[in-house]
Amino acid sequence: MDFMIEATDLTKRYDDLMAVDSLNIGIKKGEVFGFLGPNGAGKTTSIKMMVGLLRPTSGKVYINGIDVQKIEKGSIGICPQELMLWENLTCKESLNLMADMYEIPKTTRDPRVQKLLNDLFLQEKADTVVSKLSGGMKRRLNLALAVVHEPEVVVLDEPSEGLDPQSRRVLWNYIRSMRDDEGKTVILTTHIMDEADQLSDRIAIIDHGKLIRLDTPEKLKKKIGEGDVVDIKLSDPLRNEDLIHELEDQKDVISVHEVNGRINIRALNAVGKLPVMMQTVEKLDLRVADISVRQNTLEDVFIELTGTGLRE
Repeated sequence: MDFMIEATDLTKRYDDLMAVDSLNIGIKKGEVFGFLGPNGAGKTTSIKMMVGLLRPTSGKVYINGIDVQKIEKGSIGICPQELMLWENLTCKESLNLMADMYEIPKTTRDPRVQKLLNDLFLQEKADTVVSKLSGGMKRRLNLALAVVHEPEVVVLDEPSEGLDPQSRRVLWNYIRSMRDDEGKTVILTTHIMDEADQLSDRIAIIDHGKLIRLDTPEKLKKKIGEGDVVDIKLSDPLRNEDLIHELEDQKDVISVHEVNGRINIRALNAVGKLPVMMQTVEKLDLRVADISVRQNTLEDVFIELTGTGLRE
């Protein structure tokens, strides 16, 4: 297997806290690799160790077969969730400055900067100062600055956070093109399940510092979470526990979880179970504000594995 990044027994301990616990993971060359986990699960710490920003307590990381501490730093590009921009420079000036920091010759720099402006739909704002850009444009510029030196590995931390649908589509297309046209390896962390599902070739789900699943989105959805999901919102969410307690014991109900004030019931033949579920609701003298039945999603897989929603 041709891995771009290989982590072996990667561990990070802070006094009594085990942030990352013996993580073994291989990220293939030229794939978009999704990293999912609840807040505090250890995914940011794991990624920082993988790209050499943080020394592990124990374990090894190799990038393209070379110890991460010995690689050329220019081989990695990091696009942080926080915008790292020079507000008083124009888009083009910002990209030129970043390219100069990496000592990219002008003959290479100029066409590269122009291509980035075109690819990320910033060409019309090339000479606009950053402080006058919209939020979506700033986030796209943030990404352009992370890849102007053409790194082999690109780390994207919540790249679509707060974006409108149009900007998100531009970003998603560009992420795909980095993989498909340039052969880059992309590590993606996101709270947007649809983003992880649409973009990732494989997804690692991490919780309490441990890797709990690693597979393609399709296989994760097939392997975990048999049956459909009934999603119920009660008029009085304070009574959720009462209903959960009753539903857990019903025949063919696989699992019941509370997520963001709603109740997710996974069941075989979910549509056929609805009358019995509604009888239970009436028996407890509860009122339903909203109800839906849907197929298994990546978010359902995540909840099934971690018992929590991604934002909790």
